Amino acid sequence: MTADDLSTPLGQKTARKRRFRLPFSAMQALAGLLGALLLGFLGFALFADNPLGGEPVVRIAINQPAADKAPEAKPSGDAGPVIKSAEPAVAANQRTITIIDGSSGQRRDVVVGGDNAETSDPAPVPALMTGVDPKLLEKSRYGMIPVAAGPLKPFNAYSETTDALRARAAKMPVIAIVVGGLGVGAAKTTDAIMKLPGAVTLAFTPYGTEPAKLVERARAQRHEVLLQIPMEPFDYPDNDPGPQTLLTTLDAEQNADRLAWHMSRIQGYVGIANFMGAKFIATEAAMQPMIRNAAKRGLGFLDDNATPRSVAGAIAEGQAMPFARADFAIDIVPTSAEIDRALAKLEAQARERGTAIGIASALPISIERIAAWAKQLETRGIMLAPLTTAMLKSKSS
Repeated sequence: MTADDLSTPLGQKTARKRRFRLPFSAMQALAGLLGALLLGFLGFALFADNPLGGEPVVRIAINQPAADKAPEAKPSGDAGPVIKSAEPAVAANQRTITIIDGSSGQRRDVVVGGDNAETSDPAPVPALMTGVDPKLLEKSRYGMIPVAAGPLKPFNAYSETTDALRARAAKMPVIAIVVGGLGVGAAKTTDAIMKLPGAVTLAFTPYGTEPAKLVERARAQRHEVLLQIPMEPFDYPDNDPGPQTLLTTLDAEQNADRLAWHMSRIQGYVGIANFMGAKFIATEAAMQPMIRNAAKRGLGFLDDNATPRSVAGAIAEGQAMPFARADFAIDIVPTSAEIDRALAKLEAQARERGTAIGIASALPISIERIAAWAKQLETRGIMLAPLTTAMLKSKSS
């Protein structure tokens, strides 16, 4: 019997020693640790000042200009090997950007910049189209738009009419064909440019994605170019020509602003034509300021004969503006037989009156039939001529 046994009160068991126990289990500790890590990650993501977090890494190496060539570094001691770049030297005002693919880790060096890269204009003025005279342009809030420079006018400067052509036109019937609706759809526009004779005039709408390139190509093939201006039809807005349409409900200043937007889309055109617009072209209050504006800029005007109530001719005559009205559309019924019949009718009118003007859309069948018809036209004693030639002949006669 031990001393503890003697000192223990009768009827009570001997007291056991207590073990030290943690107030939580191992699983609870693991859960707490994971929770702390998650809270730390969320806190960093929410409050850390790192706007590029998670983005692909880009390293930029900028070569500073040096007055003298620095001597080549030589290895010494434990400095490690010298690594020479296999890339050619980069100009002082160029930057080499190393792009690292975030998924594969592949690196690619790209040199950006060049001569005057540091001082180049951040928003350079677009280059002029080929063959466009800068004296015949003025700046608007939308871009460059045509303007007359004294006796020099876009109508004359970009015309494909020559003195020899006018002399021939004075002696024989003349037909002008205008194919419109171009610029929207590069394939059909390219077909019209390349398959039709250069004497066919091409009319571009302002809505293509790259109308300037297509117009440059057209002019390189010796086609005269018109700009088609969307104008209000009688059933507008159910029949909507497109954005920035000229409307009879707008005042002259508002329509002039819309006209400037359209005129800035391309350069090098001899004149403008209505695109739809039967209501607008029959409304003198709307047409008067628009014609005056275009005439002041040295442009001609083609009325597509959308309505017999058109006032364009009388207003253009009052402004001494080159003007023509189309006789009819040759592909209202887009079949080979009907187009051939319309072309024959155009020939009859040219023989009767001296000039005739037909319009067409850039349908494949229209392009095909016009191209085939034009090949034999002169053998029948009729001249296919640019629109400006027909306008000038009509004016002189």
